[in-house]
Amino acid sequence: MFTGIVEHIGTIESYIAMDTTKSGGEGVSITIKDASSILTDCHIGDSIAVNGICLTVTEFDKDSFKVGISPETIKRTNVQDWTKGRKVNLERAVSQDVRFGGHYVQGHVDTVANIISRENEDNSIIFGFKLRDKEYMKYIVEKGFICVDGTSLTVIKVDNVEKSFYISMIKHTQDNVVMPLKQLNDLVNIEVDLFGKIIEKQIEITLEDQIENKNSPLYNLLESLIEKKVEEVVSRKK
Repeated sequence: MFTGIVEHIGTIESYIAMDTTKSGGEGVSITIKDASSILTDCHIGDSIAVNGICLTVTEFDKDSFKVGISPETIKRTNVQDWTKGRKVNLERAVSQDVRFGGHYVQGHVDTVANIISRENEDNSIIFGFKLRDKEYMKYIVEKGFICVDGTSLTVIKVDNVEKSFYISMIKHTQDNVVMPLKQLNDLVNIEVDLFGKIIEKQIEITLEDQIENKNSPLYNLLESLIEKKVEEVVSRKK
């Protein structure tokens, strides 16, 4: 679990494709340097979010660490765009004494989005994004949380027709994340708010149970409405 509050900006030192044919595809091994400030308490197997992707540390030294990325993660994220020298957001998994200044972030990226606009507003920047996979728009709401490249942000506008949304980034955040380094049309990793998914799932389960249970209020209501409709149709025919 993460907070979406970026701790440090690291640099990709190497990007090596791995032959993982037996597992159904090709993954990559990545080494990230300039990360000494977040490695003081590091252990093999620890989780570190890299641009919002929860990855497992397989090797590390005082300044760098190595992670492996599976084919499934590559499909979901912008990893294919990563190159040597690229800057990335880094955050360690939360510890017991961490304050939650952001929101609950799993590090499980849902999809990617293109940067479609960038406008200055005083000392803030308004960024616009368009989702690759439109089905995730239902989880994005105005004033709700969104995680963009591992950064916890607040949605300020949603356009459901264009499948786009907008955030406002203050000066402090600009100075501590990689977003201002990106260009229009660049891809960013998107993780929607977990609570939206949980609520949707609970509603689905509840509706299914109600429909299958002949004694449930919903089943009785639907039965009554159907009977009333049938009576209306029969009455009109007479």
